This record gives sequence, C-alpha cells and structure tokens, in this order.
Amino acid sequence: MNEFKQLKGMLLDLDGVLYVGKLPIDGALDAVNCIRNSHIQCRFVTNTSTLSLASLSSKLNALGFNIPADEIISAPQAALRYLQKQGDPVCRLLLADDVKQDFEGFRQSDTSAEYIVVGDIGNAWTYNMLNEVFNCLVNGAKLIAIHKNRFWQTEHGLQMDIGGFVEALEYASGCKAMIIGKPSADFFNAALDDMQLKANEVGMIGDDIDSDAGGAQQAGLKGILVRTGKYRQSYADASSIKPDVVIDSIRDLPGLLGLQA
Repeated sequence: MNEFKQLKGMLLDLDGVLYVGKLPIDGALDAVNCIRNSHIQCRFVTNTSTLSLASLSSKLNALGFNIPADEIISAPQAALRYLQKQGDPVCRLLLADDVKQDFEGFRQSDTSAEYIVVGDIGNAWTYNMLNEVFNCLVNGAKLIAIHKNRFWQTEHGLQMDIGGFVEALEYASGCKAMIIGKPSADFFNAALDDMQLKANEVGMIGDDIDSDAGGAQQAGLKGILVRTGKYRQSYADASSIKPDVVIDSIRDLPGLLGLQA
C-alpha cells in the first residue's frame, strides 16, 4: 500500500461517499478534515445533476464539511464550460430546475435545439418528451449526457439513474452521446489541471465501480472503491474492473494515505 502514501492529490466523490441523502456517512467529516489539513490536495467531484454549484456548496456546508465552492467540480459545470465554448448554441436543457439556473445564458428551444443536455429530471420523463428529443437528434442535434450512471443510492434504496434514458435515445437516433462527467477522461483531466498534478500522483475514491474506480484507472489515477452508497458486492464481483483497493468507508482513507487521524 506504499503507493497510496505517495499521492499528492485526492478526488472524492460526494453522494454515497461523504453522505447519503441528508446524512453524512459515519466518520466522513473527520476523514475529510484530516485529508484537507494534510499535504494532500483535494477536489470534490460529482456526477450529481440535480443541484447547482451553489446548492452543492450549501448542502456540504450544512452537513458540516465546510468545503469551498472552488474545490467542487461537478459534471453540470463541465457541461456548462463546454457549451460556452460553442459560441451561442440553442439548447434543450433536460435538467433539474436548480441546475438550470447555471445555464440561464443560453438560448433554448424544445424543437429546434442544436444541443440536447440530459441530466436528472426525475418523474418528468414522458414518451412525448423522448420523442421530441429523438426528432431533434435525427435532425442533427448533438446529445450531451451529464453522465450515464445506471443507478444511484437514495435514502429509500437504489433508484434508476439517467443512463437508461441516454441509452434509449442513442439506440433510437443512432447518435452517440458525449459523456461529460465521470468516467470521461476529459472530466478527470480537468480536475488534474485544476490541481496542477499528474494522473499518477492522484487517487479517486468513490462508490461506483464503473464511473469512479474504472474511470479513474482509465485516466491513469488510482481507483479506490468504498463499500458504502451504491456499492453492491455482487455487482463488484461480476465487474471486469478491479479497483486498486477496496475499503469499507471513507473513514479508512486517511490510514490508507498514511495520515494520522
């Protein structure tokens, strides 16, 4: 485990690693404080597509983490930066109302969009909506997915995530979505650039073996999987992805990094 003690930076997933719903995971507050007070740089990375950057920061602070907004890198913010580079595109934003606030500057259309941005919109999905998006894609619109997660952990159990809807739109239209969040290498590289560190100097801790551990490894980082949140032993056993290490909880991360709690 000596290689983990040499790391200069850590990317930490939020939902399922630091908290589930409105409750911090046992030991998470102390672990985060220990790491942030060490020589190790931290960035808090998330595919969460239901909260704006301001709301994410507020939630973390309300839970006691006291993490500044400039240490949070969210998939919606990555999508925002990408769209800003495209000039003045017309967008259809399938995003939660709170996240839409961050995208107010873009022109929008339900039927003539150049970019379709898909995030979590909960129960708002309908056949008519999917068919409108399908027709935009057939007519040349580009599909941007905030992420393509299969499921996520809620206070009430596992819940289907947006990956199934993205897959359906890809299949019907023949268009491949651009995945903005984890496991996109571009997302991990943006975090590395922000820390000014190399991939082999950074680890990623998350509860998703595909997006977190697998995505990190493909980008050259150490992939650390936790047995909290959406983690399921049977799913991990069936996966071809082998994390660099699996730990019970983020409370074990300081010890793995050679820090004194």
